Amino acid sequence: MLLAIDCGNTNTVFSIWDGTEFLCTLRTSTHHARTADAYFTWFSTLVKHYGIEMDITDVIISSTVPRVVFNLRVFADRFFGCRPVVVGKPDCALPVQPRVDEGTQVGPDRLVNTAGAYDRHGGDLIVVDFGTATTFDVVAHDGAYVGGVIAPGVNLSLEALHAAAAALPHVDVTKPQKVIGTNTVACMQSGVFWGYVGLVNGITERIRAEYEQPMKVIGTGGLAPLFAQGDLLFDHIEEDLTMHGLTVIHAHNVKG
Repeated sequence: MLLAIDCGNTNTVFSIWDGTEFLCTLRTSTHHARTADAYFTWFSTLVKHYGIEMDITDVIISSTVPRVVFNLRVFADRFFGCRPVVVGKPDCALPVQPRVDEGTQVGPDRLVNTAGAYDRHGGDLIVVDFGTATTFDVVAHDGAYVGGVIAPGVNLSLEALHAAAAALPHVDVTKPQKVIGTNTVACMQSGVFWGYVGLVNGITERIRAEYEQPMKVIGTGGLAPLFAQGDLLFDHIEEDLTMHGLTVIHAHNVKG
C-alpha cells in the first residue's frame, strides 16, 4: 500500500492508497517540531480505529513546509522501512517538467495538483486551490505546469481583517443570504464570499484571455464546494485532487 502525505502550511493530510481507492484520509495540524514517533502514535491509533491493516510499502510526500520533511522522512524509514519519494527533490521524476522562468522553484503542491488534474481532465486547465493561499495553476495541453497566480487565502484574509480592525469579530465563511448585510457579521461574510467569487472569476477570465485557448476550470481545496455556489465558472470540483496527484507521480516514479 502507498501512504500519500500532503503537508501544507495549516494541515497535513495522510491518505492510504491500495492501488484502486483511498482507504482512509487523516488530517492533523502542521507542526515542524512533531517527531517521527509522534506521527506514528497518532497515525497508527487512527488507522487501527478504522480497522485497516497497516501494510504500508511505499510513501510519497509533498510539503510546502521544508522543516517538516526531515521528520516525515524518518517516520517513513523507521516505521515502514522505505525511502519516501519527495516531490520537488531531484530524485523525484515528474510526468512532464514545468515550463517556467529559469531558476524558479515551483511549489510541490502546485506540481501535484497539475499532475492530478491532467490525469483526470487532460490539458488546457486552470486549477484553483483554496488553501492557506488561493492559487491558480495553469496546465498546458501536454500536462506541463506553465505558471499561475497566488492570492491570499480566504481564512488568511479573515484573520488579517480581524487583526487589523479590533472591532471586527471572527466569522465563519459561508454564502450570505443577501449581498447587502444588515449587521457586522453579515457584512463581513458578504465581503469575503462575494469578494472571492469576484476574484476567482476575474482572474480565470484574464488567464483565459491571455492563454488564447478554451480552458476548463477545476476547483479543489476544502472551500471549493462552498464557492461553487457563487456562480463560479468551475467545470469540475475535485476534493481529493492533491492526493490523486501524489498517486500519479508515485506511479510515474515506480515505472521509471
